[in-house]
Amino acid sequence: MTLAPCTTILTCAMSSVATMRTQLTRRTNVIVVAVAVGALVQGMTLPAAADTKCLAERTYTMAVTDPELCHSLESEIRLPSALPLTNYENKLDQFFSHYCHRNAETGWVRDKHVRQTGPYTARLVDGVWQGVPGGTHPPVMIWYSPEMAEWLRANRPAVGTRPQMPSPIPDGAVIVKEMVNPPGAACRDVDPLKLFPTNGITVMVRDRAASYDGWFWGFYGFGEASGWTPDWPPGDDTSLPNMGYAPYCLNCHASAQDNYIFADASNLEGEPGEPLVYLSQDAAPQDTAPSTHERRVLPPKTPPRFNTPLRFADEQVIAALRVGAQTMPRYKSLSNLPSQTYDNKWVSADGPDASDTFLTSSQCLGCHDANGTSLQFNMTVPSSHGDKLVNLSPYATWRTSPMGLAGRDPIFFAQLASETQSFHAESSALVQDTCLGCHGVTGQRQYHIDEFANSGDCPDFTRDIVDAVPWPPENPGAPLANYGMLARDGVSCTTCHRMVLGDKAKAAAADQPQNACVAKRQAFNNPDNTGFAKTFTGSFLVGSPKKLIGPFEKPRTKPMKNALGMTPTYDTSIKSSEICGTCHTVHLPVLQDGKVLTHVYEQTTYGEWAFSAYRTGKSSDGELPHGAGEAQQSCQDCHMPSREADGSPSRSKIASIQEHSNFPQTTNGLGPEDIDLEVREGFARHTLVGLNIFLLRMAQQFPDILGIPTQDPSLGDHGVSPLRTTAQAIIDQAATGTAEIALESLQLDEDALIAEIKVTSKTGHKFPSGVGFRRAFIEFSVFDQNGDTIWASGRTNAAGVLVDHKGEPLEGEHWWKSDCSGYERPGERPHQPHFQRVDRQDQAQIYQELVAAPPVNASGPVCGHDATPEGEFTTSFLSICAEVKDNRILPKGYFPVESRREIARALGAGDDLAEDAGPTAVGDDPDYVAGGGDSLTYRVALAELPKGAKPVGVEATLFYQATPPYYLQDRFCTARGPDTDRLYYIVGHLNLKGTDEEGWKLRVVSTGRVDVASFDE
Repeated sequence: MTLAPCTTILTCAMSSVATMRTQLTRRTNVIVVAVAVGALVQGMTLPAAADTKCLAERTYTMAVTDPELCHSLESEIRLPSALPLTNYENKLDQFFSHYCHRNAETGWVRDKHVRQTGPYTARLVDGVWQGVPGGTHPPVMIWYSPEMAEWLRANRPAVGTRPQMPSPIPDGAVIVKEMVNPPGAACRDVDPLKLFPTNGITVMVRDRAASYDGWFWGFYGFGEASGWTPDWPPGDDTSLPNMGYAPYCLNCHASAQDNYIFADASNLEGEPGEPLVYLSQDAAPQDTAPSTHERRVLPPKTPPRFNTPLRFADEQVIAALRVGAQTMPRYKSLSNLPSQTYDNKWVSADGPDASDTFLTSSQCLGCHDANGTSLQFNMTVPSSHGDKLVNLSPYATWRTSPMGLAGRDPIFFAQLASETQSFHAESSALVQDTCLGCHGVTGQRQYHIDEFANSGDCPDFTRDIVDAVPWPPENPGAPLANYGMLARDGVSCTTCHRMVLGDKAKAAAADQPQNACVAKRQAFNNPDNTGFAKTFTGSFLVGSPKKLIGPFEKPRTKPMKNALGMTPTYDTSIKSSEICGTCHTVHLPVLQDGKVLTHVYEQTTYGEWAFSAYRTGKSSDGELPHGAGEAQQSCQDCHMPSREADGSPSRSKIASIQEHSNFPQTTNGLGPEDIDLEVREGFARHTLVGLNIFLLRMAQQFPDILGIPTQDPSLGDHGVSPLRTTAQAIIDQAATGTAEIALESLQLDEDALIAEIKVTSKTGHKFPSGVGFRRAFIEFSVFDQNGDTIWASGRTNAAGVLVDHKGEPLEGEHWWKSDCSGYERPGERPHQPHFQRVDRQDQAQIYQELVAAPPVNASGPVCGHDATPEGEFTTSFLSICAEVKDNRILPKGYFPVESRREIARALGAGDDLAEDAGPTAVGDDPDYVAGGGDSLTYRVALAELPKGAKPVGVEATLFYQATPPYYLQDRFCTARGPDTDRLYYIVGHLNLKGTDEEGWKLRVVSTGRVDVASFDE
């Protein structure tokens, strides 16, 4: 047999097999080995020898091109904090583009040769050897500034004794890591001055006064083709910044023994010793996929959209909302929310202290996003559709949840505009501070902490601060930029993972500086409450800035301590429903003309759970009356699932860092006892979703307007966009975890068709719950022999407005006249009541809460759960005077009011919590005693059907609306300006065609079409 010339890989393989054959001559399996190798050789065509040319090699020298310019730039690039980021990046751009760091004459020192940072292996694909890099970076050639090289020689010498305590690396020291295409062996002997950094560079500049870790970190791409540009102002991609303090780099560099670097003097040219060596197989070099750094900072220039928005506003939707007085704004006139590129609040050099109580999620994503190291794919599962991965990491699942989007929610900002322009203009600043204390919680809290430290005062946190950005540096909002970026980050990591619960812990934390102004908020929102109830409306206390709590015992502490100065600490309270209950029990003052009339509960989601069969019977302060319910589950059991579809516990590591045992060997790293992570059982997904699919569609289709990326920063194009994953989680929640609907009975006689429908709730609180404007409704349809609808209750138009058989809106679907000049029927409060029987097509069963504002010039105790409604309908959170209707479906095992009062008192609340959590205006419906569902009867008079039509089938479907038409109309009739215009544009252009929520209603569950004749068969 004549063989083609062999590659080095195959030659090595054959040599190894020959050696094995010699060693195994006396063993019986030698024939098996020989036959297997023969089959291998005969069964393939061997490729030609690999071309091991270095793709980074150029024919010309790339060295210092302008010594004078380099000399002037060198002093400026040594102190990043002295300049605004873009100014500094422009200096670095000049410095690197002139190769100023390649200057041995001024003391810069380089590595001995190009080094790999991990193995480069090969596999045979379609007869061609393909290289697979396995390093933490592409192959590198590192250049060190003079002081950096000197530090390495003194503290990490190649030979001799190292100091027991290394000295700090001096300020101004610079490390420039040039990266080239793999394999590194191909470039090993190339003149370093002829190497073009094909994969860009990463740079570290020591600046200890600027951040806790004391380094400025950055990625730089050479040439226009690289796509690199300064971070500010951000581009359309809204990606992570190229450069800055405390970025994702620390997820690896926090595993270093000291000073956040792994470098060793043995790497330096002219020093003894040799760098670490990794396997490098001779496969042909190739243009590989972008490195981790490139994927993170150089994503597609325009973030991909999903379900492309409508090019022209949907005239049917706009007409159906009846806001004809409004002019649809043009896209270019919109005020987009600031790009997420700006959002990076890190720990200060002297921290962590009270000024570092709250940080942006950018400080957490490096470790708690999947594939943060580019070598591990923990916290992922393969997608069932295609070859990508689904990212289940804490960061990715939280980032695209309503909690992660809370600080960029266009619906919330339009609501706030109504509150401050129409409902409570005289209390505008107070209202902004109150509302942003939840939706912009970390910005509002940190602003109060810092202002109180400076002045002893707690000034109001206002809407304009949310838009504050650091660029240009002379803009009026620049001094407040940290608070803007925190507020835009939503209900982020340090909100929940720093919360303290329980009377003892709260007492210890109450007077600490990180809780400045919390007592004021508690007194304003919960003046008569005690204990846990004092924390309602997001009025919780937080613990030490040096600690973050988590659900797993014995966490590895060094990486987080190194990166942030914070100790991860096991604390069971993070798994308690009270973590959620403090914000999801909203107790607010009723305002009128700047005066507080009383306090009422706008949301009672936690209380509804505590009064149901799902209760655990415990609070952060101990046992509660009546103990645990028969179906006990915490909020997290549903909204942060930690089990697989088969019921087994989810298992995963909870972070992605540079571990010892699972990474290519490195010098000067911590040992396995400090950084190797366990696989944890009960890994929880931070999906945190209800049914607000409409917010997710807005984020998917208008990322530029909301200032967010659509691609995960770590997995990049390896993964399914988290926006898709979260949307699917909502669809799944609707279909499997919300309710069931069934046709209990069906009869047809000579006069009527009578059907009994039963809705069974699966939720641990009312359905719907949360903000009072959410609603659900039943569409009951009757079909003829042709499949045409001949009778229906609950049908809708293009905007989700409930209409009758003539297409006319039902009572209560619009509050305002079509020109927004006033209420359609002032003082009447028309609406659909709660039904036990529906027998007309202009009736619909709507599960909702409707509330009325105080009457004009109210005085005395006119508001409360039992108050008679006198004012107009309102969507204002701070005008809820009296309930008109609340027939939202109760969870099963709901307690009667007296038992609810006992639990409310044990929580530190008044009887009003128990009363406000009950139903209103449901008559004698027995379904609203113990809860669990609702049954109602539909009677369809045959005489009302079209002539000749016969009912042959029926169907009942439960739908959900997060933003009902009346609510949207109220937004557009009660406010003007950028926040209202933004929502109006999005609503007009949102493309819901072909989705589960087409027609502005989310399909939850359905009976499917049931044949009348065969129902009893």
